[in-house]
Order: sequence, then structure tokens, then C-alpha cells
Amino acid sequence: MPQIRIQNLVKRYDHVEVIHGLDLEFEDNEFTVLVGPSGCGKSTTLRMIAGLESVSAGDIYIGNREVSQLEPRDRDLAMVFQDYALYPHMNVEKNISFALRLAKVDKDTIAKRVRDVSVMLGLDHLLHRKPGELSGGQRQRVAMGRALARDASTLLMDEPLSNLDAKLRAQMRAELILMRKKVNKNVIYVTHDQIEAMTLGDRIVVMNDGFVQQHGTPEELFCRPVNKFVAGFMGSPSMNFLTGDVHQRGDGFAVVGENFDFDINPTLIPALHSLESSTVYVGLRPSAFSQEYKEDCNKITLPVLVTEYCGSQTIVVSEIGGSRISIEISSENRPKQGDEVDFYFKYKDMYIFDTKTEKALYPDQGSME
Repeated sequence: MPQIRIQNLVKRYDHVEVIHGLDLEFEDNEFTVLVGPSGCGKSTTLRMIAGLESVSAGDIYIGNREVSQLEPRDRDLAMVFQDYALYPHMNVEKNISFALRLAKVDKDTIAKRVRDVSVMLGLDHLLHRKPGELSGGQRQRVAMGRALARDASTLLMDEPLSNLDAKLRAQMRAELILMRKKVNKNVIYVTHDQIEAMTLGDRIVVMNDGFVQQHGTPEELFCRPVNKFVAGFMGSPSMNFLTGDVHQRGDGFAVVGENFDFDINPTLIPALHSLESSTVYVGLRPSAFSQEYKEDCNKITLPVLVTEYCGSQTIVVSEIGGSRISIEISSENRPKQGDEVDFYFKYKDMYIFDTKTEKALYPDQGSME
């Protein structure tokens, strides 16, 4: 049985519907990430699960209990917020143990939970310090420790790393992964950062405009996005998109656009019959390009507008048909600004999206649902 299940969940503010009949299951001992752009409904969904937002329609089950009308304290959930929400006049030990003391848990149990959590999170030497004496990363660990000490069945985390700088976010991602291995908890984590989603999640739920676009493992979302939105949102640098028309060429097909002409993977030809328009979007990940010719490849010659040196890799920024395109290559072969360079990519690395539905086409099932 899923640990948490939501059915036909709806949220309205006055007459404006912002969450449109969500159906999701969160499995036991799973780290699930809700990801999407600002305003997509991910935090609202989390807050409805927590009981901090009312439900306009639909059901929320924790185990076999329907909890949508229960108070937050009665749902066996613990939450970590973006702004830490620590008590500034209390030291680390008091902050971690606050909810336990409020629930009148016995002193020995409180002491053991505080000790176990503080050791796990590397806070045992900071227990007598107050939040103002801690770094941002330490304060966030205290907030996580307070949630873990409650020993709730599920941990809810609402953009907990967004206030940290880039270096500290990377460190905290690693700490979250280590923490995840140590605790037998169901975690639901909200972020707008797809890198966080890809590195942390056992499963990712991509949301946009109050709808679930796709859910699956990080690999499934990156390699087999169901539509143009997911393809463009997941991955950094993001996928490049060009617009062209499908034409038959002998026994095969090609996509022809302004300044490009690409052969279509022969395995994709049966799926072309599901297109609602002969005009398609071509999707190419920056990492798909190479400067070496291989079999079953398309070729494109591009002007180098900008190069962004990133250590072992370089991002080449170019333009084709009025659209900017980013290419990720080894820095060993870094071209110069103003060069005209031949790039190659395999047929299998070219995605095709229907311009009417924006759904992706795949060889094994045509237009993927």
C-alpha cells in the first residue's frame, strides 16, 4: 500500500482553480521530488498534504486513513521549511526537541532522539549554540534535525536549500543523500531546481500550471520525456528546440527547417503517422553533439557566437534559423569565436515533438501518453 495517496485533488482560491484534479501515490521509503517552475502548484500540493492548506475537493490518504479534514498535528508528518523557522532564543538542543517537549514525550526518549539526530547530522558539538551563531547550512541541518526527531512517518521538505549559496547547496545535497540512506523515511521534497530533483529523487513528479506533466525515475524523465515541456525543463543546459517540416525522402523521412535538413531515425517512421501536423519540433540535448563523424549521424554546420569554458567541458553558443542553440563539447576541442564548425549527432539522439499536442514521439509506441 502507498504511504500517501492523493485522489482528484483540487485547490481553488475564490473562483480560480490552481490545482486540477491531481492523482498521485507516494510509496513507502521513497524520496519523491515535486519539481516545476514558480507558480506550478508544487508547494500548494505539499501544503495540502501537510494540512497547512485546505482542500477544495478530492481526498488525501496516509496509509488507509483519509486525512484531508484532519489538523496537521494529527497526520503523522514532519515538515522542513525554506526559511528554517527556528526559535532564535533557543539553542540547537531546545530547537530540535521543541515538538517532543510540546507533546510531553518523556525526557529519556527526548534525550536519545536529540542525541541520535544530532550525531547523524553532525550537530552534536553545536547543541548549546543559538541559531544566530550558526551558518546557513548549520541552521538548515537543525531544521532537518527537528523534523527527524519527531519520528514521523513522512518528512515533507519545501525548498529547504533555496536560501543557500551554490557551494553550500551542493554540500547540503550530498548531506541529504547520506541522511536518506540512514533514515527509513518517506520523503516528499519540493524544489524548482531540476538539478536538485535529478540528484536527490528516487522518483520525480514534474508539474506545470497545476497539472502533473510526468512522473518517473530521473532516468525516465531525462531520456524519455513525454512532452516538450518536460524535455525542456529537465536537463542542464536545457534541450535545444528547432522547428521544421517532415518530408518523405525515398524510403525514409527528414525534418527540413531554416538552414537545417536532418534525417529521421528509421525506427521512428511508424510513429510519424500519429502526428497531427507535418510541422514538428526537433529536440537536441547540448550533450548530444560531437565533432567526430560516426555512422547514423546528422551533420550541422554552425557559427560559434560565444564559448563558455567550464573546465573539462565547454558550452558553445550558436544560432540557426533565428534560434539560439547550445552545444556541450570537450574543452580539448574548444573552437574560437567566429569559427564555422561541423557538429554531428546520432539519429537516436534527435527527439521529435508534435507541434499541436507537444507530445514526444517514440519508436515503440508512437505518440507517448
